[in-house]
Amino acid sequence: MKGKLEEPVISAPKLDMKMAAEVERTLSPGADGGRQFDMDDFDILDAEQGADARSLELKGHVGFDSLPDQLVNKSVSGGFCFNILCVGETGVGKSTLMDTLFNTQFEDEPAAHDVPGVHLKSKTYEIQESNVRLKLNIVYTVGFGDQINKEDSYKPIVEYIDQQFENYLQEELKIKRGLHMYHDTRVHACLYFITPTGHSLKSLDLVTMKKLDSKVNIIPIIAKADTISKNELHKFKIKIMSELVSNGVQIYQFPTDDETVAELNATMNGHLPFAVVGSTDEVKVGNKMVRARVYPWGTVQVENENHCDFVKLREMLVRTNMEDLRETTHTRHYELFRRCRLEEMGFVDDDSDNKPFSLHETYEAKRVEHLNDSLNVLTCVSQPT
Repeated sequence: MKGKLEEPVISAPKLDMKMAAEVERTLSPGADGGRQFDMDDFDILDAEQGADARSLELKGHVGFDSLPDQLVNKSVSGGFCFNILCVGETGVGKSTLMDTLFNTQFEDEPAAHDVPGVHLKSKTYEIQESNVRLKLNIVYTVGFGDQINKEDSYKPIVEYIDQQFENYLQEELKIKRGLHMYHDTRVHACLYFITPTGHSLKSLDLVTMKKLDSKVNIIPIIAKADTISKNELHKFKIKIMSELVSNGVQIYQFPTDDETVAELNATMNGHLPFAVVGSTDEVKVGNKMVRARVYPWGTVQVENENHCDFVKLREMLVRTNMEDLRETTHTRHYELFRRCRLEEMGFVDDDSDNKPFSLHETYEAKRVEHLNDSLNVLTCVSQPT
């Protein structure tokens, strides 16, 4: 929004004298240090007006029922972004599953096992299906689980996620914001690859997921699920979920509040963690070509639900809940980070006297605090030893 916002507020319908005075006080710099009008004031006015809103019937067609179509057209023209974080040990099949999931060949070099520490490698791709463009950002954990001392293996992952939140927050706090052009790199989904041991989760897995569950949507998956038997796999799934619950790890639950997908998502929640197999090789089975892995004892078809849960993962991650993952990242995980960071900066919604938050006063307080700290440092330096 540019310029002063006086005209839209003054012309707002059903604005009584009390509310008009509040608008005037808000718009005009006064004794409160020059508080300026912002969108929160719109929310206050809307709430007050909404309490007295009347429900009316239209006498004919107006046309605002086209708003959903307008929104769809605008979204499609602008494209979408989706960011996936793949966490798992080296060689567990992260790159192969990404190639399989999006039915393409991403350029990625195999990682070595002798990396001294954990670091994250991010690559962005632009892909298109029909007329929908998707900017896909895939982040891999390189060297995760390869060190003898794995105590701090989770730290680079946590730091990366926090840094993406911080970058977005800094863009959000700018006077001249460009969020509509900003490349959002906040992680929307974390695919946590569990090594198919068939026994239980490793301590590294539990510690890492516990550190991440308040920052990102975790979807646990059992990698290379064709290496253990069906009976072992079933017991392994039960064991994993039991350990996650007992250790208080919160994984992403597919939403059931939308009645159109509630039944499907509720069923899929019961299948977690997904046991997946990835492959881009096509073999002929019967009269058709399918993606599969060929072994001396038989063929494992990637998209055969009797063989693995790859189809379930694709359905949940891409075809049904991609937008919910994006929304949950913004409304839950980012909001939590944002609130904590603003509180660290000294921002509060209400002061000790229950007065509305003043950005100007908070800035002045921080400026004075900084000046006092600087003076104290100069005083200590100037004093003779």
